[in-house]
Amino acid sequence: MIVAIIDGYTDEPAGLGVPPYMGIYPRYAYGTIKKARKDALIFYLTIDDLRATFEGEKGVATRNKTPNFPKTREILEKASLIVYIGGLHTPGKYLSAVPSQVEEVARFLRPFGGIKVLGGPAFMGSAHAGGTRITSRELLLAQSVFDHVVYGDLEAFLFDYLRNPKDADPFRFRDYSELRDYAILGAEVVRQFPDFPDFVIVEIETQRGCPKAMGIGGCSFCTEPVRYKTVEDRPIEDVVAEVKALYGLGVRHFRVGRQSCIFSYMAKPNGRVPVPNPEAIEKLFAGIRSVAPDVKTLHVDNANPAVIANYPEESLRIAKTLIKYGTPGNVVAFGLESADPKVAKLNNLNATAEETYEAVKLLNEVGARRGPNGMPWLLPGINIIFGLPGETKRSYEMTFQFLKKLLDDGLMVRRINIRQVVVFPGTPLWHMRNRVKTEKHGKLIQHYRYKIRHEIDLPMLKRVVPVGTVLRDVRAEVFDNGLTYGRQIGSYPLIVGIPKEVPLNRFYNVLIVDHGFRSITGIPIPVDINRESPKLLQYLPGIGKKTAVKILSKRPFKNKDEFFSVVGEDKREMLGGIIRL
Repeated sequence: MIVAIIDGYTDEPAGLGVPPYMGIYPRYAYGTIKKARKDALIFYLTIDDLRATFEGEKGVATRNKTPNFPKTREILEKASLIVYIGGLHTPGKYLSAVPSQVEEVARFLRPFGGIKVLGGPAFMGSAHAGGTRITSRELLLAQSVFDHVVYGDLEAFLFDYLRNPKDADPFRFRDYSELRDYAILGAEVVRQFPDFPDFVIVEIETQRGCPKAMGIGGCSFCTEPVRYKTVEDRPIEDVVAEVKALYGLGVRHFRVGRQSCIFSYMAKPNGRVPVPNPEAIEKLFAGIRSVAPDVKTLHVDNANPAVIANYPEESLRIAKTLIKYGTPGNVVAFGLESADPKVAKLNNLNATAEETYEAVKLLNEVGARRGPNGMPWLLPGINIIFGLPGETKRSYEMTFQFLKKLLDDGLMVRRINIRQVVVFPGTPLWHMRNRVKTEKHGKLIQHYRYKIRHEIDLPMLKRVVPVGTVLRDVRAEVFDNGLTYGRQIGSYPLIVGIPKEVPLNRFYNVLIVDHGFRSITGIPIPVDINRESPKLLQYLPGIGKKTAVKILSKRPFKNKDEFFSVVGEDKREMLGGIIRL
């Protein structure tokens, strides 16, 4: 039996599966098939493989590492089962991978004869852009192309289907006791991931459902409580076992991110704000480190700022645990969405502006210290959504003033994520969709997005990574229009623009020399003064165009003393450690 798993990449409120991230769905599907059918030959393909095959676009350069790896078309022609995984619920901007839509993959797969299964969050549709409403058209298209559309857990359906197709229920959900074997058996598919082994970061699930939603309901726009009606915490030993399997295969980058709030892992229900469990989180991360001692990245993702603000003592312990066992550059994403209390109440949002401020302050107190990779150890991120019901012009101004207060008070926020709301079927917002403000407030949204980027993001970025900061292990990913774009591996890594072409898929230590609104400019160090281009020499601190011309006229230098006699002895302390001859 030949099976093709096609990863169309996923991005949802509590999970990410866009390269370099490998999400949970392909791994679970692979493990399920392996357990149900030991005779199955399973191939993992990405949407980029299909694009390269059927549209002639450049595919993933690192794909064919395995000798005699069969071609995509041949796999699909021979596959008796084709599993497509996709779904884009929280659209963002991606550096080197673009998630697929149902329309795109349907066009590719329609000619092939194998049984076709659609899984992951795609059954609810995918967001093409902010402010959209998911229509029934693409869902009907999925039903016309795929033999089975899975509304529950893909792995539960696949196991039942492979044992007895008549017993397969597309609405069935599994529990964590059933998942354990699938997750461990599925770990080995990471070998087929394009970025394996050096650049893949694996998303690890610890919880499903939203603890806040169980108390007072979920946020109006969120799909997480629509899919998962209860909260279930994954056992610590199961998480550790999966990490151990992946680590044994060579994975060194992990994000414990597939959850709505890391501070609520194994928390005690308590209405709107569950009571954190620092002991459980300490045990979880200590266990991960015990089986992955030389991990290079160990990060997290979401947190509810209301939990941190209302339980500061317990949350401080948790933050210290994340620093103790984790790695620097870690970011905890806070879902503020709007600082307007009226909007927050109408949309049942996670936290107030006051609670979010206190949570930001707490994380800054414990996590602002800079780590060995050049980034602070643990900082908050802020999620903002524009277009929610109840918004007025004053709402946007209140959110801007909240962010300005963080800046004015000397606090650091790693990133501010601004999205326009997307309306998904089944969410409370679906029933309020006529009150969504994206069209009416289009100019306001554009104005305040610009205002935040220029007046908040830029000075905040200069605070987080000042000029002269050295970021270590920046992976070069894409070259475009004279710039190489790279980033560290982690939760929300900064994009670094390098003003020259350098070999891709290598790690560099980069000196930060300038700032954009959401990205930074850096140069790889050490800099070879006798060989480097004039363009890059200009970026050296204290050099500029005139001094760069002077350097060119005097090259080659025999030693550093000759160099500093030309540029000035006052530059020695600044440049002595970052140049070479």
